[in-house]
Amino acid sequence: MENAQDKLKLKFGLVGKDISYSFSRGYFKTKFETENSQNTYVNFDLQSIDELLVIIKNTSNLKGLNVTIPYKEQVIPLLDKLDKKAEEIGAVNTIRFAKNNQLIGYNTDFYGFKNSIQPHLKSHHKKALILGTGGASKAIAYALKNLEIQYDFVSRSQKKNVTYLYSDLTNAIISDYTIIINCTPIGTYPNIDQCPDIPYDAISESHILYDLIYNPDQTKFLKQGYQNGATTINGLEMLRLQAEKSWEIWNKS
Repeated sequence: MENAQDKLKLKFGLVGKDISYSFSRGYFKTKFETENSQNTYVNFDLQSIDELLVIIKNTSNLKGLNVTIPYKEQVIPLLDKLDKKAEEIGAVNTIRFAKNNQLIGYNTDFYGFKNSIQPHLKSHHKKALILGTGGASKAIAYALKNLEIQYDFVSRSQKKNVTYLYSDLTNAIISDYTIIINCTPIGTYPNIDQCPDIPYDAISESHILYDLIYNPDQTKFLKQGYQNGATTINGLEMLRLQAEKSWEIWNKS
């Protein structure tokens, strides 16, 4: 039986698959310790998104969740309502537990990406290539549209909204798109010797290479861009910004 003190402790967590590396858990653990808060943040490592509703039912004092790969799109049918931006993006990475236990989905990836890349943008950054087509890439596309930057998707296979296959990419195409964003898991620890298959020779000091990966902090993708003089950005600042935005959402009255 819970005592009065336990009832004051709120739980937050991350929903994903194979997420022992999680940035979010470490970030919020430090945040709660710094603020002398009794709140806790745990990982919910699911083999299937179908497990989520059982976890919610059996976890007392659950106040909010983050959602990561591969469930940002799969989680949507389990929610009662979507924030307008999340609905437009078509992906959710933050869930708020509202009154009457309503589950409301939000997207803070958009916010984190937009505010982390914006200080690096110059007048010639007019076109972007988005590598990958998963839930994160949808938020990136939404942010680029908001920033009035033209974008095209690159994928390994032909899909709706995909402009280029990796095999289509030439030096001329890479030269034309001065922002390249890796939204794939290629290059994540421990596979640090891997990188997206693009013509790196065409990368120049005019380019921004942005990798959503933050472990390692300099992926092979970013290293190859740096060697050619490009501005390189990893996903850490985006994660910090989106985590703080999630906290703001969870604490709405």
